[in-house]
Amino acid sequence: MKIKRILISQPKPELERSPYFDIARNFNIEVNFRPFIQVEGIPAKDFRKNRIDILSYNAVIMTSKNAVDHYFRVCNEMRIIVPETMKYFCISEATAYYLQKYIQFRKRKIFFSNFSFADLVEIIKKKHKDEKFLLPCTDAANEEYTDVLDREGIRYVKAPLYRAVYSNLTDINFSEYDMLVLFSSAGVTSLLNNFPDFKQNNTMIAAFGEQTAKAVLQAGFKLHIHAPQPQAPSMAMALDQFFKGELQNKPWQQVPFGSVPTPQPRYPGSKKAAIIKPAPKIAPKKEETPKKENKVAAPVAKAKPISKKIIKTKPKLSVKPKPVKKAKPKPIVKKQVKKSKVKSKPVAKKVKKSSVSSKPKKTIPKKGKNKRKR
Repeated sequence: MKIKRILISQPKPELERSPYFDIARNFNIEVNFRPFIQVEGIPAKDFRKNRIDILSYNAVIMTSKNAVDHYFRVCNEMRIIVPETMKYFCISEATAYYLQKYIQFRKRKIFFSNFSFADLVEIIKKKHKDEKFLLPCTDAANEEYTDVLDREGIRYVKAPLYRAVYSNLTDINFSEYDMLVLFSSAGVTSLLNNFPDFKQNNTMIAAFGEQTAKAVLQAGFKLHIHAPQPQAPSMAMALDQFFKGELQNKPWQQVPFGSVPTPQPRYPGSKKAAIIKPAPKIAPKKEETPKKENKVAAPVAKAKPISKKIIKTKPKLSVKPKPVKKAKPKPIVKKQVKKSKVKSKPVAKKVKKSSVSSKPKKTIPKKGKNKRKR
């Protein structure tokens, strides 16, 4: 079946670099955009009635870009300054980079998975299970997310920040389109609300996300393309590979979180299923027919006794090992430190200066004593 027209249940992208425009040019396909749901923000006045203190939670789980927009919108309306230490856990890399619109991107506080909420919970369980999480969501929260968080014992609180309103789609003629692309379970509900007697006929349906694929199957429709996949993490890449014939068209099968892996792939075309080779056939053994015995048995010759030669072996000489001389320990010579002999300088004695001059006194002989006796 050749596909000529596709209807995508999202608003038309503002940028011309959108991969959907490349698909339209490369494969000569007409691509139209029409949102099946409209998102309306819950005002801060109504949010206060829930009595949720945003600053008491040090981590936020972002499941979509709408959750990012309305989280910071409510914080702005309530005049709350989000601290720089806040941690963000995003379901995809695109959602993580979308945070740059409001905060500075840092790897230490932003974590993301590959469009899988189960993988995101595994990241939380490793090192961040003790954190208190805030889950921005619609007024009707996704049960798939909440069930996984409850099962793993993660502390979280639902914060209804926006609501989904179904669009009016009565002016659309779905029989003109060869493929319908859905991105949420609310989009499937909006389709059934506008057209309760909708019949798929030859229209192919592509779904993004496990919850969307589950809603398509529960509505009784046939699912042809499912994303994300390991080789196609986005819907645009899945459509591109499908038109090139590289995406295998296999029925989608839901794998519950935490189940034992089976040989079947989780997503169509994700991994090759394990090929079980049949056991080799063993040919039945042919029954051997017993040989006819001769009536006259031939005389049996007696076997000669075999003489055993006794070889005498020389006893091995036991070689005593030579005693190993133990090396005498060398005497430890203590190094004598030479004392440096410092010659002490003679201390000069201080001589007291006398007030009398140091010249020798002249002796004057006394009169009378030295006279010669006559």
